[in-house]
Amino acid sequence: MEENTVNQEIILPLLNEKQVSLFIKREDLLHPLLSGNKFRKLKYNLFQAKKLGFDTLLTFGGAYSNHIVATAYAGNLNGFKTIGIIRGDELSDKWKANPTLLLASEHGMRLKFISRDDYGDKENPSYLKKLQCEFGACYFLPEGGTNALAVKGCEEILTPADTDFDVICCAVGTGGTLAGIINSSLENQRVLGFPALKGDFLSEDIRNFVTKEHWELITKYHFGGYAKVTAELIDFVNDFKRKTQIPLDPVYTGKMVFGILDLVQQDYFLPKTKILAIHTGGLQGIAGMNILLKKKNLPTFSV
Repeated sequence: MEENTVNQEIILPLLNEKQVSLFIKREDLLHPLLSGNKFRKLKYNLFQAKKLGFDTLLTFGGAYSNHIVATAYAGNLNGFKTIGIIRGDELSDKWKANPTLLLASEHGMRLKFISRDDYGDKENPSYLKKLQCEFGACYFLPEGGTNALAVKGCEEILTPADTDFDVICCAVGTGGTLAGIINSSLENQRVLGFPALKGDFLSEDIRNFVTKEHWELITKYHFGGYAKVTAELIDFVNDFKRKTQIPLDPVYTGKMVFGILDLVQQDYFLPKTKILAIHTGGLQGIAGMNILLKKKNLPTFSV
């Protein structure tokens, strides 16, 4: 699997007017299911699981988690059994109508649905021990896949060809991808993270993995919170695809690119600034999001 991805320049009137250059690193093209930061996060964890002699991966996620699908696919490809602990026991009798969970199951993942209260204990050692008693010896991957080995993998997103960019932008879920990018960025580069969740609480999580200080979180482009979208965001993502032929996912990269272009409009960046935005994949989630939007008689994302 080729690990280097292309930087695609975005040509838009706004960027030309403001004399700002924007490129998108197409990590989404790494693989349809094992794309973007999910491939990066799993790479060294799979090496470690194999080295330690585990034959089963166990991880956690919500109903539309890219990490769940990626773990199922990568595990199957590399000879691991996989178990997904899924938030929401109400899904136990209707999960086959969910494209993400169905895809994970088709790639061999065993699904266990638990209540939201129990899911809150997912990092509690006693709960993990309980899961180990139920499923046997497992290599545990945290929700979203972020740990030190995941950060190590994400440090490989930037390459020597990226040293001439002034600003590096990345969407943020659990913070592992951004941490890896911060670690491999140059001191003269600014790194901007665009959280998909409300609040600034991720800063401390990120600081657990980095020592550099040339980064910040831009927290105002969450569109209501994790996995929430608005008609404005849907219109933007669809319009961006029409103009650039680049699909964006609605949870992460769509919000990040919206934020970048809004900041460009506000003259946040000086003329001649060269920006690199990381496309972290996650396109499989569009199908599930569209099912929810159709139920609410709302516009959908183009696929």
